[in-house]
Amino acid sequence: MTATAPIPVIAPIPSSSRVRSVGLVMAVASALAFSSSGPFIKPLLEEGWSLGASLLVRMGVAGLILSPAIFRAMRRQPGFLRRHWRIIVAFAVFPVLGCQLFFFSAMQRMPVAVALLIQYLAPIMLVIYVWLRTRRAPSGLVLWGSAVAVVGLVLVVDISGASFDLIGTLFALAAAVCVCAYFVIAERAGDDLPPIALAASGLLVGALMMGVLCLTGLMPFHAPPVSVSLAGAEVAWIVPLLWVAAVATPVGYALGVMAVPRIGSRVASFVGLSEVLFALGFAWVFLAEVPAPIQFLGGALILAGVVLVKIDDLRTATPAGAARAAASALP
Repeated sequence: MTATAPIPVIAPIPSSSRVRSVGLVMAVASALAFSSSGPFIKPLLEEGWSLGASLLVRMGVAGLILSPAIFRAMRRQPGFLRRHWRIIVAFAVFPVLGCQLFFFSAMQRMPVAVALLIQYLAPIMLVIYVWLRTRRAPSGLVLWGSAVAVVGLVLVVDISGASFDLIGTLFALAAAVCVCAYFVIAERAGDDLPPIALAASGLLVGALMMGVLCLTGLMPFHAPPVSVSLAGAEVAWIVPLLWVAAVATPVGYALGVMAVPRIGSRVASFVGLSEVLFALGFAWVFLAEVPAPIQFLGGALILAGVVLVKIDDLRTATPAGAARAAASALP
């Protein structure tokens, strides 16, 4: 009886695409979570809460909620903090503390719409950064996607009649750089650097830095027991603050840092533009700020730009997946 040669088993390609799909869902959910922070924090600031107090509670509570991930990482890697302290501090300084401080500082000197527009130029800045670093021009789809997304962003934030402020513009650009740092640093997370442990430690270190700023008087600390109006109802200050600190921020950072290694910093940064659209929806529901028709058109253009960038990502990922499948089929 002659033995038959084993039939080669072709590894399913969807494993890689499944990872990317899960990462895409995580990135959208992260943007949704982050987008609720502004509409919930804004009433607190208007009623007398200082920015320092709001950010300290936000980062501290969120970091504590995610902190079990740090202890798990320390058990698996006894030298976890010693090995990764540099990237943890960088994550705390730029994506956690720097982005929020620079953005809110820009808001105090210029219209919120203009500050948003400049901060959300981060995906374009990432494309240019990779272009300069690799000396390889981005594809036509990426360039078209970038252009369409920027036009949509301009329509969504509605900058008509805005005045120019040099210092405010510099603050907003610094916030955009910090957003870029978020995606670049998060892309380095993996088995050796668990994403949630990175987010938790970055939030706690950022809260510690903010605490020092408040204690030294560099950042004012005011937390009066006020009530705020949300969706037409008067609620105590703890309601919006607990949502932002215990839900929106930990969920946003946790899902965000898990999504970026799966889909890459470029795609993740463009998907992050959906945060602007979700923020419009939250402001509409909870603050009665009804979007204008032109903003809906802008939202459609942002989504179109994201789709173009995603199509380019799929085109470049498919040949690699096919090559892996062909290699696995060899005897």
